[in-house]
Amino acid sequence: MKNYKMIIQYEGTRYKGWQKQGNTNNTIQEKFENILHEMTGKKTEIIASGRTDAGVHALAQTANFKCDTNKNCGEIMDYFNKYLPDDIAVLSVDEVDLRFHSRLNAKSKTYEYSLCAINKPDVFTRRTVYYIDVCPDTEKMRIASQKLLGTHDFKGFSSLGKTKKSTVRTINSIEITENGSYINIRINGSGFLYNMVRIIAGTLLDIGLGKADAQCIDLIFNTGKRENAGITLPSKGLKLVEVLY
Repeated sequence: MKNYKMIIQYEGTRYKGWQKQGNTNNTIQEKFENILHEMTGKKTEIIASGRTDAGVHALAQTANFKCDTNKNCGEIMDYFNKYLPDDIAVLSVDEVDLRFHSRLNAKSKTYEYSLCAINKPDVFTRRTVYYIDVCPDTEKMRIASQKLLGTHDFKGFSSLGKTKKSTVRTINSIEITENGSYINIRINGSGFLYNMVRIIAGTLLDIGLGKADAQCIDLIFNTGKRENAGITLPSKGLKLVEVLY
């Protein structure tokens, strides 16, 4: 039995997220496990660094699986890529220690939310960028984003219901960059709650558009109430950029 680590890329537009579900077979995990079953003749679970929701993309998702096969790493990668649809690709396959676990061993993750302030969406980025009509004040967004750094209870920045699990997370960095009309919000942290990045991005966008001020972030932390934060921006603008171990 060997343990294999994969780096995977996908455009999530037409999928119901990473995790396989009982009511649909249109998930990315399901696509991989079906191909692996064909390759090995056995049902094998593929574990990702974390679930990406319906419509969310990945530049470099990390996943691992354990199996017995005579194929080398290059042959495994070629086998997956031969049968995967065009919007999913395996970038690399490496044999790793049997104890490696894509989710439990992850030290930090980087997500990026992409916005564009023009009236008509570009035909080549319309499925991976959220288009807005008005250009926000990115300097106000940068100043406000500094309040999010460090370790906090991010319950108010999530769509979680009641939970007994900890909602404390650590944000290591937030970078807001501009390239013409495009604005990217890149966030690195120890881990993220359900919809956390999309709500942070929505809150910063509200601040940039003058719909809220930076003090609302203190209010969200103090109350833990979701209604005090900004909207949950659409999933299509979000992508998982990198997972560090």
